[in-house]
Amino acid sequence: MLAEFFTRNIVGVFFFYGLSFFSMGLAILLEISRSTQLDFARALRPLGWFGLIHGGHEWFEMFLLIKVSAQPEYHPPDMVDTVRLVLLAASFFCLIAFGVRLITGIVKPNLWRLILLISVVIWLLGLVWVFSTQPDELRRSISADVYTRYSLAIPGAALTAWGLLIQRRLFFRAGMQSFGRDVALAALAFGMYGGIGQLFASPSSIFPSQFLNALQFIQWFGFPVQVFRAAMASMAAVFVIRSLRAFEVENQRQINTLREAQLAERRRLEELRAELLHRTVEAQEAERQRIAQELHDETGQSLTALGLGLRGLRKMIENNPQRAEQQAEQLQSLATNGLDELQRIVAGLRPPHLDDLGLLAALHWYARETTSRFGLPVNLNSLGNGRELPLNVRVVLFRIAQEAITNVVRHANASHAEIRLSLSETLASLQVEDDGQGFNVDATLKAGMQHPCWGLLGMMERAALVSGTCKINSQPGAGTLVEVQVILKPGTAEND
Repeated sequence: MLAEFFTRNIVGVFFFYGLSFFSMGLAILLEISRSTQLDFARALRPLGWFGLIHGGHEWFEMFLLIKVSAQPEYHPPDMVDTVRLVLLAASFFCLIAFGVRLITGIVKPNLWRLILLISVVIWLLGLVWVFSTQPDELRRSISADVYTRYSLAIPGAALTAWGLLIQRRLFFRAGMQSFGRDVALAALAFGMYGGIGQLFASPSSIFPSQFLNALQFIQWFGFPVQVFRAAMASMAAVFVIRSLRAFEVENQRQINTLREAQLAERRRLEELRAELLHRTVEAQEAERQRIAQELHDETGQSLTALGLGLRGLRKMIENNPQRAEQQAEQLQSLATNGLDELQRIVAGLRPPHLDDLGLLAALHWYARETTSRFGLPVNLNSLGNGRELPLNVRVVLFRIAQEAITNVVRHANASHAEIRLSLSETLASLQVEDDGQGFNVDATLKAGMQHPCWGLLGMMERAALVSGTCKINSQPGAGTLVEVQVILKPGTAEND
């Protein structure tokens, strides 16, 4: 009775059979278009095409059944039968490709293509043998269908089940147990779909369809084999679609990982900024202490000596005019030296050339000062005659050049340094290059809070203050290049 019910409604069985695989294929192809790093996602595309093509094949057969039921004398032409066979074979080729890609993984990306090519060759050779041994068109059509299921569907389903079991183990290792259970049940469905559903094909001369065929299946189980195939297709579709939720979980993991990395980087930058501010305040206090010490030791002593000398000079003029004249000359020399020392201290704080003559003149002065004090030849080259730079940009570029040259003197062990300044109406570019020993920039910048490179960070921070960029290029033994670029806003006042 059950067999009669399904036989009368075989069109509906084919419809739901095709719908199961078609919906599975559509869901897969839509889901894998989203970005994911899972190898499972990269291997799923052939399974998606299997679902679409095989679902289309079952609906194709459904329409043929409808046509035959409406016109019992209808016999499909050769072209229709050829299209049906090609659809069937193409779907199983996709199933083989999916199984092989799951098994081999991404380490051997071309192996699945080779195995697929071998499968195509074997199928075509067997098809030639089938066509040459069958006496009439009907038997050739049935035998070709049976041979295709035996040679492609059963191996493809077995490979797919094997690959899904491998994926189950990977899901369990990743802590995704529920998805591992889903793919295990999908593997069971594909295994039974191929091992039982495709084994019981139409009766033909192809072994073992003489004994294990669709008619024998009805006798044993009481319903058509198409019902079993449809049930396994539905089961496979349900659990494959459920396993697609793993992509959402993986994408969420990636988002959380990126968010945590951003938060960690933000915390690190805040800590560096706080430490940089602390070091800046310490540097200001140290600079003030140095200035106070120099004023006390040099200028203060000179003024004290000058005051004492002037008091003695007043008495000396009356008693010994000649000696007073010599004393006046000494006091004049002392005043000149004190003034020079005071100018040196002021220039160290902020060279007057920067305000009076501009950035280029200040860099010329600093290059000569460095060569004179430390014996390091520093050349200055300038290009362009852009508009006068805003004051804040001038200060930033000068301080970065000053810090870069200081690093060359202290650490680079260089024999030569060069400053290059390029100015245009819209861009100010500064380069400081040396031929010293160089260093690993990434390793130095990523050294963490234990040994931070405040000089390099300070240069970057200064450039950022004027919306500029500071890039440091260096390799051990290849010197160092510090490059700063500042985009100039139109109409910026010179004394900003």
